[in-house]
Amino acid sequence: SKSLSDEENLKLFGKCNNPNGHGHNYKARLLISLLFSLQIDPVSGMVINLTDLKEYMQEAIMEPLDHKNLDKDVPYFAEVVSTTENVAVFIWENLKQLLPMGTLYKVKVYETDQNIVVYKGEETISE
Repeated sequence: SKSLSDEENLKLFGKCNNPNGHGHNYKARLLISLLFSLQIDPVSGMVINLTDLKEYMQEAIMEPLDHKNLDKDVPYFAEVVSTTENVAVFIWENLKQLLPMGTLYKVKVYETDQNIVVYKGEETISE
């Protein structure tokens, strides 16, 4: 974090504290709300067209984040610490702009098999 000293960063982030950065191969899972209150298109039988969803994911996740140094290549992370929590928020905010209102339920980001973040917007998170 730019807000902390080198010593504070080391204490807080441990081995993830590297002045030259460090990498992760994040995996993200999205849960689109398929509640019955949403309208199923009578012609397609879908709440959302999967081709459209793939395009939204490409625009919101892959284009800005794939094969990028988050701290140097993604403007959002110039001022926000690039933790898995903030990656989940970034994905949520980007997808929310593209998806039909009320369809995004949660974003789940896997930093590792053991470190997983679930984000459901501004509400309290419980799973």
